[in-house]
Amino acid sequence: MPHLQFEINRSLDDTEKITFAEQVRQFFSEVMDTGTDHISISIREFGTHNLSIGRVKEPEKGIALVNADIREGRTMAKRRTLTLGFMDLLHKTWNIPKEHMYVTLTEHKGEDFHLLERYLAGWQEGEDPLVD
Repeated sequence: MPHLQFEINRSLDDTEKITFAEQVRQFFSEVMDTGTDHISISIREFGTHNLSIGRVKEPEKGIALVNADIREGRTMAKRRTLTLGFMDLLHKTWNIPKEHMYVTLTEHKGEDFHLLERYLAGWQEGEDPLVD
């Protein structure tokens, strides 16, 4: 069950957040070759100076920090595609410069992700972890 966390240093419109979350969910499903029902997304809003990246000199243009807890097993190419896709979506949705973004991926065994009815197995190509 990936947990995709987006921290952004500005106030965001609820409608845009709903649309963004659905776009992230669909994009993650396509790139990572999995279903969508187990994908969780957090969007956190912070004040202009509550987030910082050393190379960003104009935080008022926007900063986005992304932490993605994912199941292990995907190639570096898939992980890089995911990372750059998150950046594209953030830029398209909120016009945050891509140079003002930082993405961290953390890989876990499937059994580290729990829902009420089960924990997830390890990732397998083309799977939907909630379908028996």
